[in-house]
Amino acid sequence: MTSLVGEGHVLRLEHISKTFPGTRALDDVTLDLKRGEIHALVGNNGSGKSTLIKILAGVEHSDAGGRIVVQDRSYDAQTFSPREAKRVGLHFVHQVPALFPWLSVAENLAIGRGFDTNRFGAIRWREQRARAQRLIERFHIRALPDMPLVALDPADRTLVAIARALQDQDGEQAAGVLVLDEPTAALPGPEVERLLATLRSYAEAGQTILYVSHHLDEILRTSHRVTALRDGKHVGTRETSELDERQIVGMMLGHELERRAPVREQTRGPTVLGIEQLSSAVVHGVSFDVARGEIVGLAGIVGSGAAELLSLVFGATPPRGGRLRLDGQPFAPRDPAEAIVHGLAFLPADRALDASFVSMSLRANVSAPRVGRYFRGLRLRHDLERSDARAAITKFLIRASSEEQSLGTLSGGNQQKVVLARWLHDRPKVFLLNEPTQGVDVHARQEIHELLRAAASQGTAVVLASADFRELAELCDRVLVMVKGKIVAELARPDIDVHRLTELSHFAS
Repeated sequence: MTSLVGEGHVLRLEHISKTFPGTRALDDVTLDLKRGEIHALVGNNGSGKSTLIKILAGVEHSDAGGRIVVQDRSYDAQTFSPREAKRVGLHFVHQVPALFPWLSVAENLAIGRGFDTNRFGAIRWREQRARAQRLIERFHIRALPDMPLVALDPADRTLVAIARALQDQDGEQAAGVLVLDEPTAALPGPEVERLLATLRSYAEAGQTILYVSHHLDEILRTSHRVTALRDGKHVGTRETSELDERQIVGMMLGHELERRAPVREQTRGPTVLGIEQLSSAVVHGVSFDVARGEIVGLAGIVGSGAAELLSLVFGATPPRGGRLRLDGQPFAPRDPAEAIVHGLAFLPADRALDASFVSMSLRANVSAPRVGRYFRGLRLRHDLERSDARAAITKFLIRASSEEQSLGTLSGGNQQKVVLARWLHDRPKVFLLNEPTQGVDVHARQEIHELLRAAASQGTAVVLASADFRELAELCDRVLVMVKGKIVAELARPDIDVHRLTELSHFAS
């Protein structure tokens, strides 16, 4: 035991560094957390936030010399393990919690801790449900023990993950540290506020929370202190009450983010994509056109049908009715492969699961949709593949050591730009995107917007679905509001307003 946390503190990270081949991800970071505070951790993609959390969880080991101090015990960060993290009261809920939607709330709460069983090994369901009910009440979850998780609202599903992480605390006594990584990334507006209010109540009861988020408005109205990382270094910790959004951005980037208003021609070009009375189980008679070089947004909360509409257009879901036209001609893709052949591209919301190969190289990810082009006879021309990948690194502002770097070692924002590069390389006629900047930092978000504007200026029609109404207001020429599978309103520049989009998305019928 070499050091202790200060009075009122429950956790201290001391002199944490981490070196990967060719990269110093963390450089002598020291950070402390106070009891009962919500401590926000911010930073650009690639700033070291994820690496720091992995070291805290014992998943990664730091370089020599770092310490993790919890209460009155100090641990070598070079050997700290997941078992030690759990034993000392460090609890983690990730952006996509490992929940099981078709199991009940009681069953989800039991996973990880174990079921209550009798001496013959049979589950004691009465005791299991009673225990789940106590956790439901303690963590303010709107549910019953036997409800399937899929029936809960998104915020309640997140609260189930939090309850599962903290369930072994002694009664109502808050202890240890709860680490939340982008907990609101997939939540609609009202659900975000309800989750944040619940987290504030946890903190008031004494729970310490380390809160990682790219949503600066959430940080400003929820946290007590803010720590910023930049290029692996701790650049400052400030009381949230002393900060505004621009000052947080300044800490993250070293300068204030330049807010550049895009200059775009408003003259409408020829129609590229026509959608007529398109329908499915959740989309009901949707019709609109998209012009060449136009950026059209689909505003909607979870369940609005916006994501499903993109899937219908891309041929990933068969429609129940309606028609599509591409360049004025009937268009009915039987599957995504046919849509790609006709000049459509699609970026789904879940980059890691549906849009990338994280264990493969940047080169392989960029060339994936058109790998056949690199064959000469029976030989794959890796030199041509590499040349295209190197050009993509430059053109699409990807920060990587080389085209052979594994995609999984890049920051979230750079992974997203790799997927964008894959599709934009061939200048698609229509680019469909679902939540294109979800989980990326403010700087990467601006770069992605610039790439989409550049694609539109070269003639690509862009259609993006997003629950981030500020993004739609910043980027789009027109925004269509979807509620319960129908288009209920349309706003065009310069009248696209965040508050109006919010109002229409939640209250229009």
